[in-house]
Amino acid sequence: MTYTCIAVILLSMLSSYNASGKLLVFLIDGLRYDYLDNLDNLPGFREIVENGVKVDYMTPEFPSLSFPNYYSLMTGRYTEVHHMTANKMWDMDSDTEFAGDQSFQYSLSPLWWNGSEPLWVTMQKLDKRVYMYYWPGCDVEILGLRASFCEPYKQNVNEGNLTDAMEHALDALNDDQADMAAVYYERVDAVGHFFGPQSLETAGTVLGLDGAMQFLNQRIMAKNLSDVLNIVMFSDHGMSEITNLIELDKHINLADVIKVLEVGPVVSLWPKEEKVEEIFTALSAVENMTTYRRADIPARFHYKEGRFVSTLTLVAKPGTIITPTISALPFQPNATGDRKYGAHGYDNELVEMRGFFVAKGPDFKSNFRAGPIRSVDAYNVMCHTLGIDPLPNNGSFDRVRAMLRESSTAVPVTQDSCLLVLIGLFTCSHVSLY
Repeated sequence: MTYTCIAVILLSMLSSYNASGKLLVFLIDGLRYDYLDNLDNLPGFREIVENGVKVDYMTPEFPSLSFPNYYSLMTGRYTEVHHMTANKMWDMDSDTEFAGDQSFQYSLSPLWWNGSEPLWVTMQKLDKRVYMYYWPGCDVEILGLRASFCEPYKQNVNEGNLTDAMEHALDALNDDQADMAAVYYERVDAVGHFFGPQSLETAGTVLGLDGAMQFLNQRIMAKNLSDVLNIVMFSDHGMSEITNLIELDKHINLADVIKVLEVGPVVSLWPKEEKVEEIFTALSAVENMTTYRRADIPARFHYKEGRFVSTLTLVAKPGTIITPTISALPFQPNATGDRKYGAHGYDNELVEMRGFFVAKGPDFKSNFRAGPIRSVDAYNVMCHTLGIDPLPNNGSFDRVRAMLRESSTAVPVTQDSCLLVLIGLFTCSHVSLY
């Protein structure tokens, strides 16, 4: 057998291992895919894209709300698999609520979070350290573990808070205090809700965010991290302008409902048992929304098997929001003037619900435009850059493989690959030296 053959086989075996490095993750809430269409006006994002990867768009999971997609991004699983099915949930057995409402004061009970293992918990199990900033859930004990460091979520985080988090995260990664750092930024979503996706206010917020990205690029260069740090950025969903309103109390008697949760494109109803069919029939006649019995929710939503899914689920048509009563709205329509409000949560295949995904670093191609991916795919990308094996998930590595450098593309070591190596050794032993 020649030394050349041995070298080739050993190199082949080595190339089958995952990439391993540092990872910095950004979740930019509500940044719609087309907010980054004109990169000429966004030099911070432009520098990242020109030196990395940008996908055409990323499709969120249903419902296209925040908490369901926070967990899909970090677990690679559909909402009916990880069970974080809404921003507001109700557990009938214990009569408790998870209320990620306008105040965003969500429950810390593991009841809501233990349905799947998020990436930061997997990292902790592997004795790797994760630093998280304002990330919803990092302060929760999930499957018995928390992040190594967690700056808990708080409302109204501004660009100064964001750049402080960037600096702290880069220092932690550079000093080997952390293997992964994750930063959450909500302001784009909040402004989009209050002024609409096409507003000057939303555009100005994106410009402000780009200023933070310019700061990030400068600090990465100053700390000589460009060749060792992978950066992944994504959003949980897009945003649509509100043009229509459905008031449920004009169509049903709310006294016949045990529980109603949410105001927006998706509303959950638990009618009294003897009133289910009556309410279903009444709401099925309402225009601009679809009423589903749990068993009839479309399979493509990957939603209906979720533990906390309601008896009836109401899904509004694009541009419409649903409210139990006019007083339950977070704003009053007669006081809006010319302001356009925004909402998300609609059918996840709606164009305006699409999010963004960009990445750069040693594991990613440079100046590469990738095809569409889904929220569940981001998990596999992050696992790859960290050099860890992903847990079983609903994402597709094939949808993200093209964005990765060939030298870093993971090929799992399996019994079949070991067999191929043995065959190669046998074949090489019969190769002539001449």
